[in-house]
Amino acid sequence: MKSEPHCFSLDDLKHAPEQTTCWDGVRNYQARNLLRDALKVGDGVLFYHSNIPAPAIVGFARVVREGYADASALDPLSDHFDPRATEQNPIWCAVDVKYEGELYQPLTREMLRHHPVLEGMDVLKKGNRLSVQPVTGEQWEAILEFSATDKKSH
Repeated sequence: MKSEPHCFSLDDLKHAPEQTTCWDGVRNYQARNLLRDALKVGDGVLFYHSNIPAPAIVGFARVVREGYADASALDPLSDHFDPRATEQNPIWCAVDVKYEGELYQPLTREMLRHHPVLEGMDVLKKGNRLSVQPVTGEQWEAILEFSATDKKSH
């Protein structure tokens, strides 16, 4: 999951009540479908900071509530309001995520590009700006391995 840290950062999630938040405001159908259909309670989440000088995977979260109607789409005062959305047809979905931890060292796009398993991640594909993207099991394991690296070696 990608977020611009000036809008919502991993640190914001860490300091949220119960270290949990609603991941809402996603306004892309492909990303919405992932929220609605693919993410299940217990699934791990890579938290990625975008739109910064060195975009990077910075931490982990976990899905604690599966896809449900995104209330921000119904709120005319919300930045994420969608006049097409109704209570009967909410259009957009949200999930709840809980903070799990941060990487000792952010895993930058440059580092991803030079890793034999991670170089194929969707986040590196040209023009891919989705805020929610799938990660393969092999990619997930490579990131876990990176995050478990002895801190003395960094």
